[in-house]
Amino acid sequence: MPATPAALEALRLDLVDLLGDRGVSADPKTRERASVDEATMSPILTEQLPLGLADLVAYPASADAIAQTVQAAARHGVPVTTRGKGTGNYGQGIPLDGGLVLDTSRARAVVEVGDGVITAEAGTPMVMMEQAAAAQGQQLWMYPSTAQSTIGGFLSGGSGGTGSISHGSNWEGFVTALDIALPGEDGLLHVEGDEAQTFVHTYGTAGVIARATVRLEPLQDWRAVYASFPTFERALTAVRTLRGLTPAPRLVSADRAEIAATLPKDTPVVAGAASLRGIIDATALEDATGLIEVAGGTVVEVREGLQQTTKVSMLSYNHPIWWLKRNTPDTVYFHVEVGGEALIDRIADVEGVYPGGMLHIEAAHRFPIGMLTAPYTGADDVYAGYPLLEALGVRVHSPHQYYVDHGVEDLVALKQRTDPDGVLNPGHIVDPALVDPALVVTGGSTASAQPASAASTGIPGFGK
Repeated sequence: MPATPAALEALRLDLVDLLGDRGVSADPKTRERASVDEATMSPILTEQLPLGLADLVAYPASADAIAQTVQAAARHGVPVTTRGKGTGNYGQGIPLDGGLVLDTSRARAVVEVGDGVITAEAGTPMVMMEQAAAAQGQQLWMYPSTAQSTIGGFLSGGSGGTGSISHGSNWEGFVTALDIALPGEDGLLHVEGDEAQTFVHTYGTAGVIARATVRLEPLQDWRAVYASFPTFERALTAVRTLRGLTPAPRLVSADRAEIAATLPKDTPVVAGAASLRGIIDATALEDATGLIEVAGGTVVEVREGLQQTTKVSMLSYNHPIWWLKRNTPDTVYFHVEVGGEALIDRIADVEGVYPGGMLHIEAAHRFPIGMLTAPYTGADDVYAGYPLLEALGVRVHSPHQYYVDHGVEDLVALKQRTDPDGVLNPGHIVDPALVDPALVVTGGSTASAQPASAASTGIPGFGK
């Protein structure tokens, strides 16, 4: 339920005492900026915007202050939606019931770099953690394609990215410990191992990640590799074979010429050619070049350094679709997250599900994944393609929803223990069994939802 004006004012005064005058804002423009993320990637979600507007925005500057802020909001019955850098693609950070948006971006401190682990506060950018690890001869297991995203945001709303070829998703052993802010707790709840995993990819609905400890591995000497191919089909062959390199690549992405042409101008892209980008271990560079050439491609350029490999990361996952949308403003594009060997073996059939379909592909942990994009002709047409893709052996995840659809039953049980009053990010948990074309009412919020066939079929979000 939305908070009353009296409760909001009482909370604002408490937060001024706790965080200072600059630690809380009721300014309308600040509230508007804090109430949106990259949900505009989805034309279906865009048609529903605005979904919610914050009444207050708070900026706690430490893990302990995050906990105190959550607890203050709970005392006044004000809903809390947690925010990192706002780079999520699904509307998971939109405050559906208004209330308080808790912006963690000022809680940005690397607490400790240990042997095989690093601890940082929730608002710490992933690239900052990577740099701290590198200074100690180590590297993160993984980081999202938007490397400037925060660790709290990545663990709450993301799933994979650079490093996922070797290590899978961020709930598969990446996290060793979390410090969680809860409405009914004094201070922070410390959880480790399997218990910590239960709070990952839950959109802050069961607890607010205030501090995280995640895994490191020995530092490798990476190269940013750019290659071109006369056809996308040949690039797909290289995506499959490069994944098998030893040591494994940190990232391999590829696009048709039409998508590649919309990428930033400093990208080594050959006009009219399919583009492949990879982050390759220096010791495997000769083998990688051979595999690219066997597939009919040409290495265009090889670059060194963290800045260059980070740039390749920023050309992966959702980013090529974002550039396509930005640089072709006369056409509205949608995308669907897809996975499976059929993306390579049956590419013509996969792209043919939607008129004008084009695939962006990633080499991933178990099977290739990608973003299938096409001109948007309506939500019903998007959803109608899901069973057709599944019939081709393609796994589908819908990016057109702002509620958690991974492990929902366990999440509901967890939330009953940690947030029984429903203070945390209300409206972002919907039982997939209840989802249908009608309006779904949950947590005091009315949400336009898609058919049950549009729910996750095994790939719970790919991260930005």
